[in-house]
Amino acid sequence: MRLSRTDTVALRSIQINDLRCILHAQLEFSGQITLIHGANGSGKSSLLEGIYLLGRGRSFRTTHLGTAIRRGAQLLRVVGSVTSEAGRSFAVGVEGRSRQTTARIAGEPASSLAALSTAFPVQIIEPGVHKLIDEGPVRRRRYLDWGVFHVEQPFLAHWQRFHRAVKQRNAALRAQADDSELDAWDLEFTVAGEAVSRARQAYLDEIRPFIVGAAARLLGEPVDLAYSPGWPPGQALAAALGEGRPRDRRRKTTLLGPHRADLVVQSAHSLAREVVSRGQQKLLASALVLGQLGYHAERFDMRPTLLLDDPAAELDSHRLQLLIDEVSRLQAQVIMTALRPEKALLGAPDQVFHVEHGGVTRV
Repeated sequence: MRLSRTDTVALRSIQINDLRCILHAQLEFSGQITLIHGANGSGKSSLLEGIYLLGRGRSFRTTHLGTAIRRGAQLLRVVGSVTSEAGRSFAVGVEGRSRQTTARIAGEPASSLAALSTAFPVQIIEPGVHKLIDEGPVRRRRYLDWGVFHVEQPFLAHWQRFHRAVKQRNAALRAQADDSELDAWDLEFTVAGEAVSRARQAYLDEIRPFIVGAAARLLGEPVDLAYSPGWPPGQALAAALGEGRPRDRRRKTTLLGPHRADLVVQSAHSLAREVVSRGQQKLLASALVLGQLGYHAERFDMRPTLLLDDPAAELDSHRLQLLIDEVSRLQAQVIMTALRPEKALLGAPDQVFHVEHGGVTRV
């Protein structure tokens, strides 16, 4: 089964410098399917890491970007040429140092690393994708927010405003500020926080059918999704903050709010992470990713870039074929890795790159 063809290629080219074992690599993309093959440890995943950095400003492999800088180098740099949904091409760049990451979009400094998500939409399915189900809510909040960035233009401003309010309120709590100062930050926190929470809930309501459908095809059983806002249901956020203030003062941090929200994923009326196997967790997490991309493709004609890093890992041949069939439903640019070129899985790729000891050759 082949991917649907489109003239829109989200990522035209990329240059990667000083990322892990890669001194310098330059790749140009055409068509929709790119295969990157090579032995384990050759640098395949590092190339995908560089592409992911371009659209996220962070790595999918480490929380500390400084550890990804090539030994002996002071910074890593990734620069790409991307095409917008309107067909306009522009440059996106990310520089990472041991304690700082900066980005530029179309020659201008990015307002935040979150702005990269709207400039270059990229998602990934990699061996650790099961953590979207298995681990805590941070990954699931990022998953939701990535999607909302693309469908609600004011969301980024609300999201930035809310996170500034969280930092300022926590600083006031640590400084043992009086109630009048906390009242001021509670107002800012509440206004921005409620806007963030409403947008997340509305977005989940929109994408739920796409995820449920993808999960049914991949797992053969129903799943249920719900948004937990981060404070007691049915209570106004302002009231929850007021009631929780004594506890926040003791702990010197804000314990309720959208920064504590979660996407609750259930299977058989139980938390999915408690009842499904590791392989099923990978398929369920993939259903979240692919359902989300399917929604964006259908409703907004968005053509994202999907990265597939060793898709066969931890999947038997039957489950792997289910995953490949689901990927094939998308109209997305797909860049995937494999040990050998014959493992393309999605059919004959438009271009093939071979990686060896961090060096990249177009085949």
